[in-house]
Amino acid sequence: MSTFEFSVPCLFGLEGIAGDELRRLNFENVRVENGRVLFSGDEEALAKANVCLRTGERVLLVLADFPAKTFEELFQGVYSTNLEDFIPRDGSFPVKGHCLGSQLMSVPDCQAIIKKAASKRLGEKYGLNWLPETGNKYQLQFSIMNDRVQLYLDTTGPGLHKRGYRAQGNDAPLRETLAAAMVMLTRYRGRDFLWDPFCGSGTIPIEAALIAKNRAPGLQRRFSAEAFSWLDPKIWGQVRSDARDREFSGNYRILGSDNDPKCVSLSMANARKAGVGDVIEFRDGDATKMSLPCDSGVLICNPPYGQRMLEQKSAQQLYAALGRHLKFADGWRKYIITSEPEFEHYFGARASKKRKLYNGMIQCNYYMYLDGGRKGKK
Repeated sequence: MSTFEFSVPCLFGLEGIAGDELRRLNFENVRVENGRVLFSGDEEALAKANVCLRTGERVLLVLADFPAKTFEELFQGVYSTNLEDFIPRDGSFPVKGHCLGSQLMSVPDCQAIIKKAASKRLGEKYGLNWLPETGNKYQLQFSIMNDRVQLYLDTTGPGLHKRGYRAQGNDAPLRETLAAAMVMLTRYRGRDFLWDPFCGSGTIPIEAALIAKNRAPGLQRRFSAEAFSWLDPKIWGQVRSDARDREFSGNYRILGSDNDPKCVSLSMANARKAGVGDVIEFRDGDATKMSLPCDSGVLICNPPYGQRMLEQKSAQQLYAALGRHLKFADGWRKYIITSEPEFEHYFGARASKKRKLYNGMIQCNYYMYLDGGRKGKK
C-alpha cells in the first residue's frame, strides 16, 4: 500500500482532542496545528479515519505543498502535481478553497488557476483536448496561507459531523463533532450516570452513547472515497467490520430532557436512527425544576444563549435559576457550554476549569465544575 499525508480540519479548540483520537487509532506522525491535525497513513488509514474519527470535520489527502506568491507559481505548482494518480480520465474535479494572509487573496481567481492547471495536466496525461468530467466526483480543495499552498483531495464528502442520524435539528443544533468533544472532555466512559437537561435534538446523549458503546460514528454513512477508482472497495468493509468488533455492550444510564415535548420526540427519533435508542431515556422536564435523576453523575449541556434563542437577559435569568437548582448537587460534575462571558456570575459559582470552544462561529467557554461546584462559590 502507498503512504499518504492527510490533513484533518477541526473546529477551533478541538485540535488537541482530534490529535489524541488519531494517536489512539494508531496513526503515524500525528501533528497538531491551529485548525487542523496532520497524520500519515495508507489506504486503510484513509478509510479508518473517516469511519472512526469523532471530532475531525473531514479527511483531506494532501496532494501538494508548495510556496506561491503569483498566479504563475500557483499554476506551475498544481501542474507539476501527479493528479493522474488520483483522478481518472472521466473524473469530475471541482475546486474550492480559501486564502488567508497571502499575496494571492482572490478565491475565485485561485479556483480558476487551479482548475486550468489541473485540466492541462490531466488532459496531457490522458491525451485529451477536452475532459468529459462525467464520472465520479474528486473534490479538489486548496488552502493558501502565508503564501504557501496546500492542495488536497477530499475523501469525506459531507462533513464528518453528519453522522446520518439527524435529518433535522431543533432551532439551535449543536454540531455532532463538538458534542462528542464535550463528552470526551468529561472522560465519560459509560460508567457514570450522564444527563443533558437541555437535550434539544439529542446530540449530546447520542454522542455519549456512541462513546460508551465504542461505536464508530461513521458506520451508517457513505464517504466520497468509496467511489474512488484507485481505492480497493474491500478496505471499507474490513474497516467497518473491525470497528464493529471493537464495540462494547453494557447497561448505560443516559438521560436527555427538555421542556419542549417536540424536542423530546425528535431526540427519541434521532437516537433510534443512530441505533442507540435502547440505551438512552428521554423525558419532558424543566432543567431548573425537575428532580435530579440520581445522587451523582455527569451533567453536560448546551443551554440557550442570549444571542441565539433567547434575549440575553432571559438567558442570564435561566443560568441563575439553573445555578440555584443545582447549588447542592455536589455529587454531580457539571459541564456547561455558553457564549455568555459572565456565566459564572449568574450561575453563582466559579468553574474549576474552563476551555474556549467554538459552536459554529460563536466563541464560547466550556465551564467545568469538577467538584460539584462547592469550591469558588460566589
